[in-house]
Amino acid sequence: MRIVFLGTPAFGVPSLRALAEAGHDVVGVFCQPDKPKGRGNKMLPCPVKECAIELDIPVYQPVKIRVDGVEDLRSLAPDLCVTAAFGQILSQEILDIPKIGTVNVHSSLLPKYRGSAPINWAIIQGETHTGITTMMTDKGMDTGDILLNHEMDILPDETAGELTERMAPIGAELLIETIRRLEEGNCPRKKQDESQMSYFPMLKKEMGLMDWRMTAHQLSCRVRGLSPWPGCYTVMGGETLKIWKVQEAANGQDAVPGTILCADPKRGLVIQAGGNALKILELQGPGGKRMAAADYLRGHPITVSRCDNPEEKAHE
Repeated sequence: MRIVFLGTPAFGVPSLRALAEAGHDVVGVFCQPDKPKGRGNKMLPCPVKECAIELDIPVYQPVKIRVDGVEDLRSLAPDLCVTAAFGQILSQEILDIPKIGTVNVHSSLLPKYRGSAPINWAIIQGETHTGITTMMTDKGMDTGDILLNHEMDILPDETAGELTERMAPIGAELLIETIRRLEEGNCPRKKQDESQMSYFPMLKKEMGLMDWRMTAHQLSCRVRGLSPWPGCYTVMGGETLKIWKVQEAANGQDAVPGTILCADPKRGLVIQAGGNALKILELQGPGGKRMAAADYLRGHPITVSRCDNPEEKAHE
């Protein structure tokens, strides 16, 4: 079967490798254009492009595939297209090119958590259960017919980055099983139940600002769900501290949310949240490196009494 693969981040790499290892004729890979990364803003390829080059598969990087990628895709004459976190919306013209259609590997149990960041949002929303779905792509946003799915638990302290690494190979296995059953003509296919649908937007850096009026549990889920990107942060005395790892404290005090209850290397950094408290386990200061809160406090004593909340910072 002639297959064109469309993907960009590391989540798609196991699926691309699995297609090649299964003996499918992957005739082309489409991914997002190279972007500047790091302090030097050096142009670097995405993980899927690196994998395609290693596998000696031609790579195409249209700015907008529905505008400047149509002819390239049509020239490859694919039987099937496969997408895994590609990052661009496919037009009907694109979807009409492959003979069989386009299978998407989506990292949620559809119809829940449609959109571009389902792993992150499942953790942010406090879910303890998620999964992978393969679906036939249509013009809507993750609205196509469900083919197969695989359910799995979210571990108690798991971050979005860790869950992504764990889900990616499972998605690859499910993809190969889906294609095998499509070839055999016995792959199930069912419409999504729109009454169970949920959709969440793209992640933005601004979402990482800690709102201490939330409960400690909500903030803990947010820190995990936004790790490693865009990451959570708080502002203390005009300095921005990135928050990497937290733990819900046993209880808080009758204090204004954001109040620093403890900032001692031995007892740790504890901050009042909405109704209870949050203990900061790992953080990163301006221009510094990620470290345990105790180590940070030894070299950076905290003298302010409270962290800023979003609207307070906005009105300064």
